[in-house]
Formats: sequence, structure tokens, C-alpha cells
Amino acid sequence: QLQLVESGGGLVQPGGSLRLSCVASGFTLDVYDIGWFRQAPGKGREGVSCASAHDGRLYYADSVKGRFTISRDNAESTIYLQMSSLKPEDTANYYCALARWRDAESMCAGHGITEWGQGTQVTVSS
Repeated sequence: QLQLVESGGGLVQPGGSLRLSCVASGFTLDVYDIGWFRQAPGKGREGVSCASAHDGRLYYADSVKGRFTISRDNAESTIYLQMSSLKPEDTANYYCALARWRDAESMCAGHGITEWGQGTQVTVSS
């Protein structure tokens, strides 16, 4: 009954935009820290953007600052990642995640993760 399901990935041209969604079924989302991670071919998993439930502070990886925006709708139990000005190096499998009792930077360093989604593929290519 507990599940994270991502959607919204696909093929997009450089400079384009996508919005990823993650529906958190069975969770009271407002008590969880939320985040998005990605894993590119041949690379490890990277924290992209995270948001603390405790103080509302946000973290963005330097590589995505100014281009990506994390948000949440607690009533709909949904997490979003709005991605703009996409680059080929953004190509990766993107995962949503939940954590507890973490600040945003700590979560995006991989600490405290309690749930992972299955991922959605984003490919940025001409």
C-alpha cells in the first residue's frame, strides 16, 4: 500500500522542458523530506534537488541551479520536478525519494532515505 510512482520522463531536445511527477501513495507526505535523484549511464546516483519538511529549505545541485525547481502538493500527495533548459548531460534515470529528519543538503547526499521510486527515464538529445 506504500508506493512511489514517477511519471513524466521521455525524450526531449536540448533547451526543452519536462515536468516529472511522483505520486506517493499511502504516505502523509507533509511529514516527509522529499527529493529527486538521478543516475546517468556509467555514473553513480546523484542528488539533484531536495526539500526539508522541517524548515522548508531547498537544495539544488550546482549543475541544475536556475534550471530545475522542486515542489510538492501535500493534499495530492505528489512531488514535482520542473526541468527547463535541459542539456544532454541531464540524461539519466530520475528517481523520487522520501526521507525523515534530514535537512535538504543531507538528504541529497543520500542520507536518511526511507523510500525510493522505480525511476523515470529522461533523455535529452537532438
